[in-house]
Amino acid sequence: MPEDSSPGEDIGRTGEIADDYARGYALLQRLGGTERPAVLDLFSDFAEDFGRQSVAFVYGQLYHRPGLSLPQRQLATIGILATLGYAQAQLKFHLGAALRVGCSRQQLVEAVLQVASFAGFPATINALGVVKELFDELPPAPRPTPEPAPMEGDRYQRGLEAMRRIDGEAGERVAASLAELAPDLVRYLIEFTFGEVYCRPGLDLREREIVTVAACTALGTAAPQLKVHVHGLLNVGGTRQEALETILHTAAYVGFPAALNGISVARAAFAERD
Repeated sequence: MPEDSSPGEDIGRTGEIADDYARGYALLQRLGGTERPAVLDLFSDFAEDFGRQSVAFVYGQLYHRPGLSLPQRQLATIGILATLGYAQAQLKFHLGAALRVGCSRQQLVEAVLQVASFAGFPATINALGVVKELFDELPPAPRPTPEPAPMEGDRYQRGLEAMRRIDGEAGERVAASLAELAPDLVRYLIEFTFGEVYCRPGLDLREREIVTVAACTALGTAAPQLKVHVHGLLNVGGTRQEALETILHTAAYVGFPAALNGISVARAAFAERD
């Protein structure tokens, strides 16, 4: 490197990192809807080389990996950031980005609601506040016509059928293991998580499981639940590559240790199916 060059300048104009940076910069422009991505201003006075490397890795490499579509990656990112509960600015950016790549407003709301059973109600409510803040800045959206029909049937039975379809034997084993000790918790799990949230319109089951796998990986403390939902994703038509890519995607937001732990869980789930 020439003596009068800084690392940041070198990254910006040479080699593969330069190509990744250019690709990442273009994607950030698309996601943010602006000529200059605002995130770069955070590094304008210091650590500019880290800012460029971040753009090159996250948006120039990670986001361009095959296996997940850009809308799927944005839904996963919403699930991750809603679960974290402390990244409101980043959540708002990615909510807007999701709209720009073709997600609907309803999908944004549903991706946040999906994490309620995993991240808890305070994190979900806070994330919904960010959604409302974004929507308030946008032109009003027409209400759907016709309005979604209310869900019918017994909520417990509806949830039990959904749990069997999504989680299969893994979900039933979890419910059975808790039935004697905490039967009410099992009932709440089946009625609310599967009978209400999973049965809502707006996201299909494959999208819901992608969001759930992302959320469980982001938690870092939910390996057994992550394993169940890796199975769940495969049970509803997802692929092993989608499961792996969803977990790898979390590395940018919760770090490599959580992603590596998630990959180990996915490996175990795959081995059970083999």
